[in-house]
Amino acid sequence: MGTKSEAPWHTPVVESLRAGPGTRVSELDTNGTPGFEGDKALAERLLVERGAALSDLQGKLFANGRIGDPRSVLLILQGMDTAGKGGMVRHVIGHVDPQGVDHTAFGVPTAEEKRHHFLWRIVKALPRGGQLGVFDRSHYEDVLVARVRSLVPENVWRRRYDEINQFESEITATGTTLVKVAMFVSLDEQKKRLSERLERRDKYWKYDPSDVSERALWPQYQEAYQDMLDKTNTENAPWYVIPCDRKWYSRIAVTELLIDVFERLDLDWPDPTFDIEVEKRRLAKA
Repeated sequence: MGTKSEAPWHTPVVESLRAGPGTRVSELDTNGTPGFEGDKALAERLLVERGAALSDLQGKLFANGRIGDPRSVLLILQGMDTAGKGGMVRHVIGHVDPQGVDHTAFGVPTAEEKRHHFLWRIVKALPRGGQLGVFDRSHYEDVLVARVRSLVPENVWRRRYDEINQFESEITATGTTLVKVAMFVSLDEQKKRLSERLERRDKYWKYDPSDVSERALWPQYQEAYQDMLDKTNTENAPWYVIPCDRKWYSRIAVTELLIDVFERLDLDWPDPTFDIEVEKRRLAKA
């Protein structure tokens, strides 16, 4: 089955969403649909079709990992609360075989994690060979929240950019392909989504009173996100900037990014390690 998208992308998603020198967080149109000319109905239909294509590709990675292929893919979802990270996991990663997924949601560091270097818990969660890793938040919390909330001195968080670049260079060199997604939602849309959590019993558990306090710090977060993009957008680990006010757009966009990565891995189903005809005869007699 071919994996070429039928979606009306007038610009390839890897081009329309890739961060560059001209990317300005303060100027992002979070309600936009860069590169995509379709509507919600088309995007939702395509998500099913492209999800099937992604599943096939991920299945090949998983199968090759079972016979020792060390390669893996790591999707990093980084964004403010309500940007849609959890929904991305359900609606995009939900299409693939869960056996081949290593998913980690990073929260506030535990007492043990605080005793170690900030990358210690990240290294422990890296995907194994053959796996699609998913980070809901990541090591970038340590140059975002840690910076804005002054959890560490400035000289500490500033040197972390170089540490992160070195770390990502090392893991990509050993076979992990990074897909770094910076998810942006407007303050108005965030307020709408937070309000919904207060109106629906099934969403109370998602509401965190601290999110209201974080909204007051959005200018500082914009500066922190801008520096994150400027200082850690590298050739081997580029950032993709996703407008997230329209969930249907962000989900099809990330699906296409993952498909592009898997296609570039040029995977195929592994050859059998046994004689097929012999096994057919044995099975017929069993």
